[in-house]
Amino acid sequence: MSQPVESESAVPDDAGIAPAEAFALLGNDTRIEILQALLDEDGSEEPVSFSELYDRVDIDDSAHFNYHLKKLTDHFVRRTDEGYSFRYPGWKVVRAVFAGTFTDRAELDPFDAEGDCYDCGGDLQAWYAEERLTIACGDCGTIHVSYPFPPGGLDDRTPEELLQAFHHHVRHHYCLAADGVCPECMGRMETTLSRETEYPGLDVQVTHECRRCHNRLHSAVGLNLLDNADVMTFHAERGVDLSTRPFWTFPWCVSDRRTEIVSCDPLEVRLDIPCGGDSMCVVLDDSLNVLDVDGCARPVGAAEE
Repeated sequence: MSQPVESESAVPDDAGIAPAEAFALLGNDTRIEILQALLDEDGSEEPVSFSELYDRVDIDDSAHFNYHLKKLTDHFVRRTDEGYSFRYPGWKVVRAVFAGTFTDRAELDPFDAEGDCYDCGGDLQAWYAEERLTIACGDCGTIHVSYPFPPGGLDDRTPEELLQAFHHHVRHHYCLAADGVCPECMGRMETTLSRETEYPGLDVQVTHECRRCHNRLHSAVGLNLLDNADVMTFHAERGVDLSTRPFWTFPWCVSDRRTEIVSCDPLEVRLDIPCGGDSMCVVLDDSLNVLDVDGCARPVGAAEE
């Protein structure tokens, strides 16, 4: 089975303190409660006074509370004349708690997903397990996408809403990566195109790797063109909104069916993108820089979106 969309993450080093020390500081229920209490019921991040913060936390000993607050101050919490507020690492911890990243476990049995299999034309199914959402063909098993998704993203969403949120999540990550920005730590990402692929069915593979945290994203070529201005305009002129249409419904986006190697040294590829009975062509180099765009809307044999 091919698996054209994949992500590998590594825990980034902390710039201020050692990673082990950072995790040790968070290994206490009271400290996590303090961080959560900094975000009030209305979601405000305005500074909170000592007394108000103490009242929000379920603890009776003010000295005990002050001890744990001091442990968080400087790295996770900022103290000012107006009170206490988040530093960026503290804000990230709280968001991760609410997302269920470190605490929740969830699974969803297979359910119908929009689109047809690019390999056999069968119906697609989606399921959630091990903090990943996977979309694959129910007939031949070909995987169109498998990517991490926070458990909190499942709350209060219908299957259709979940898939739309997943589309935006993955699309956003790959658009950032293609622009050289790591979606995990905001470090600098390097993009390479290689004929050495890890997945059956792919002739060429795009790899984005962060210099800072070593986060890696792998995919087919097309997934990285979802926010390309020419590609978006070409589709918009034919009534297709790439920002909302699930990317896994486009064979050119999750497979090599429309990708052709035009040069091996240096490596260059051409991607033919059909829509509404027309076709456009994008040529890219081995760093995924666009070398040429042919938007003359050549007719194709049959409309394929």
